[in-house]
Amino acid sequence: MKIDAHQHFWLYNEKEFAWINDDMSELKRDFSPEDLKVLLKSIHFDGSIVVQARQSLDETRWLLELAQKYDFIKGVVGWVDLCSPDVTKQLKQFANNPFLKGVRHVIHDEADDQFMLSEEFQRGISVLNDFNLTYDLLLFPKHIPYALQLIEKFPEQLFVLDHIGKPDIKNKEISFWKENLTKLAEYRNVYVKVSGMVTEADWKNWRKEDFKAYLDIVFNAFGPERVMIGSDWPVCTVSESYESVMGIVLDYVKQFASGYESQILGENCSRFYSIK
Repeated sequence: MKIDAHQHFWLYNEKEFAWINDDMSELKRDFSPEDLKVLLKSIHFDGSIVVQARQSLDETRWLLELAQKYDFIKGVVGWVDLCSPDVTKQLKQFANNPFLKGVRHVIHDEADDQFMLSEEFQRGISVLNDFNLTYDLLLFPKHIPYALQLIEKFPEQLFVLDHIGKPDIKNKEISFWKENLTKLAEYRNVYVKVSGMVTEADWKNWRKEDFKAYLDIVFNAFGPERVMIGSDWPVCTVSESYESVMGIVLDYVKQFASGYESQILGENCSRFYSIK
């Protein structure tokens, strides 16, 4: 089964999606499962993981409702307030829903770069395993050293790094990101999504060659057994079409044996998110 490990849906409104600025005006509309269904079919993919785009419990409920309606949605990465003393109570309301696979917090928008090291946040992370939930790390390279400290404390918790840690591909910055990504990969409970790369590149002028050095580093660090393909649709469309964005990784993985290729294109995602 081939799975797009990272995409979003939303019903656009200016207040809740203030991060969509005028440079991203094409994102100022609704994006629905019907839209993605056609795109998945165009590249012969079987399903996707939908990831939260708003930090609210209503977002989690809405995405779970969509998963009940569309069989290609294989799982939901939702949001709960991990810093809340009521985090266990929040999780219990979703505990019986088989589509909730993990949670995410938009850490890279927090004012404090060390947000994930707070006592409250770590208390929230500590209860995820009780619900068999994974955690998606949404970071900039500057946050990875703090992520290393977090992961060190939770060896039994499954983590996945979104968008390869968002290195500055446009300006070809590699060394700091590479150093810390390589350290992150030493933890066997950490996976990585090769997704969201085009939005860190020169949106309208990138070439596939721009990503090769970054992909080489990711695959050398994690191996094909802990890498999963994702689109970051519809955000990726500020740069290129869905097919072109997915094509970057689809072309790259052709160098691997068929067994590894199938892992990257779906099997690793299925294992990580417990998709049957």
